Amino acid sequence: MNTTDWNEQEKTEQWRKAWAGITNKYLEGNSIQEKVDHRSYERQGIEQIPTIHLGVSATQMEKKGITTDRGNINREIKHQNKILKEIARRIKALLNWIRGIGKEEKAETDNLKSTLPFKENLLSVFENLIRKNADNHNTDLEQYIESYQFLKEKNIISVSELKENIVTLRDKNYKTTRAIKDTEKKIDDRVQLIDHAEKYLKHKDTYTAYTKLKKNKQDTFYNEHTAEIILFESAKKYLKEHLGENKTLNISKWKSEIGTLRKEKDTLYSQMIDIRKKVEQAESVRSCIDKLLQEKRGLTQVKKQELGL
Repeated sequence: MNTTDWNEQEKTEQWRKAWAGITNKYLEGNSIQEKVDHRSYERQGIEQIPTIHLGVSATQMEKKGITTDRGNINREIKHQNKILKEIARRIKALLNWIRGIGKEEKAETDNLKSTLPFKENLLSVFENLIRKNADNHNTDLEQYIESYQFLKEKNIISVSELKENIVTLRDKNYKTTRAIKDTEKKIDDRVQLIDHAEKYLKHKDTYTAYTKLKKNKQDTFYNEHTAEIILFESAKKYLKEHLGENKTLNISKWKSEIGTLRKEKDTLYSQMIDIRKKVEQAESVRSCIDKLLQEKRGLTQVKKQELGL
């Protein structure tokens, strides 16, 4: 049995897969429906912003109830993921609703003259609703007016155009998710560079002194400065892997870039909130149409009874 390859990338994948399998068996045995997947969100095909690695120090502080910058970043990411997931779910529900209307429209036209507004001018439909309810100053009237304004602003006159608008929102939500994800990664990359660069500079003199010592004195020095030497070597390795032979540590530049990226992320977050608002407006239109359909179905049923159908 080979015992020297335990830390190779391929083995790491096997360990994670095995761990996920054991965890899922435990969850299933305890009647818990949730499943653990060892793969990254990207490999699973899930558009979700991954949280950043906390590190030992931040993890310990968070466990003690002490908030950290990296912990705050993860809390913000989780909040954003919650909103993005909510938007995606609501958009899916809207598209399913429109597909349902299409099927119902076909079923109606196969029997009687259609009573559904699938092919009607939605602006006209809502104008009639507003006039009809003008004397009733209730929440329905307010909703009709708001929905009418939304449709007019977007120049939507049919359910098919409403569907196109929702599909556009879905695509925009996807692109926004990707953009936030990419921006978050760029921020984390620079945070990591700064963190390792600062450790490199902080412990560089200690490491230099260690390397200049004679062999018989190095062990004692190493035992006295183990943490500093390990941190320096780790930082040096990381910087070499990510900067190559270019050893210029542009900490001020990276900090400036983080500031710019965070502004970009704030803009993207505002776009995400705007998408959610537009989804709410589309849901309001759906609610109004559902009320109209319910009313017309009642009239259709009466007509069928009169015709003896």
